[in-house]
Amino acid sequence: MNNETSFEIFLNQHDEEAWSATLATLQRSINEVDRNATQIWFAFYPLPLYRALEQVDDREKLAQQLLLLGDYALKNQIDTSHRFLYGHRFWPQVKKAVEQYADEWHRVQSTEAGVGCRVSGVGTSTLYPTPNTLHPMSSQTRVYATSLADQILEVAHAVAEQSRIDQALLVGITAVAFMTVQQAGLAAFKRAPGAITIDRKHAKKSPEQILRERAKDDSQGFLGFLKTVDKQWTVTWDENDEGARYKLREAQDLAWGAANDQSRDWKAVDSRRVEGPIPVECRSASCGTCWVGVLGGVEKLTDVGAREGKKIKEFGYIDTAEPKPLIRLACQAQSQGAVSIVIPPWNGQFGKYLKALKEDRQVSVVQHENSSRSQATGNEAIN
Repeated sequence: MNNETSFEIFLNQHDEEAWSATLATLQRSINEVDRNATQIWFAFYPLPLYRALEQVDDREKLAQQLLLLGDYALKNQIDTSHRFLYGHRFWPQVKKAVEQYADEWHRVQSTEAGVGCRVSGVGTSTLYPTPNTLHPMSSQTRVYATSLADQILEVAHAVAEQSRIDQALLVGITAVAFMTVQQAGLAAFKRAPGAITIDRKHAKKSPEQILRERAKDDSQGFLGFLKTVDKQWTVTWDENDEGARYKLREAQDLAWGAANDQSRDWKAVDSRRVEGPIPVECRSASCGTCWVGVLGGVEKLTDVGAREGKKIKEFGYIDTAEPKPLIRLACQAQSQGAVSIVIPPWNGQFGKYLKALKEDRQVSVVQHENSSRSQATGNEAIN
């Protein structure tokens, strides 16, 4: 990326493994209402796929090769990609704070070399010199030494203090903002309006209210405990839309249940939605079109079967041995209770390609290390 700011350079030093470690550190600091949602968001916008598309000469050709359909570019969804997070309600404040934080990086880098400083107080230009004047660190070195997780927490803390919001509600959306800058670029990030894209009614809901709604199951009526296959459950596919719900029968998979919902012109909403709100194509875990994230009720879905587990890794959506992961194929996940899901705006088959890229990089690293050792041995022999 040309003309990167110092903040972008710092972010781009973090790969998938670094971000995974960062999210693991942040998990305990995220409010329960956004704990699953944050993990789902990062699965929906994988950094390795973004980097693979950026590094090739013909981006469109690779996108076709990977069967990417829908809107997979985060730069087109800066204000909307995270509307399923509770923290989306605070997006204007978080976005502004991240912009100020990035600008502070530039000011820190521009200070006189040899005077160590740290970024302090989002929204202020105050810089604190380091006390160690005998061995001063450069401004940039000191800031770079602070972990990504700590910097995300610092911004979230600043917004919490300024806006009087529970910090735990801000950590997830702040991490999302940092990754959005990394993938969309700071300039595009700043150009986005920073708007909230849910209505006031839903924006007023408390975290506790949403958690209660996610945990609630449908009443099966009098003697409902005697029912078996006749039980019906509600699937919510957009918590910010009262009409975004459909019913399915006990043990029916999420995709088949969605196909019965003819309440809207689904193709007009998303060309991938040939019937119902969930995009479908094959119904046999062969295409990866129907992947979804599970916000609530993950324990009410059947365990991942052998085929779903294998294919979901090949598609690149998630790599886990968990029996009930947060990312599922809707054509395979059968419901045994009410669930809340979120539908990504794209799909593809990129897992094998990214795995091959990773293996090639590892081979190159080993070859480089072996070459360096051989050269060093040869130099020693000459000496």
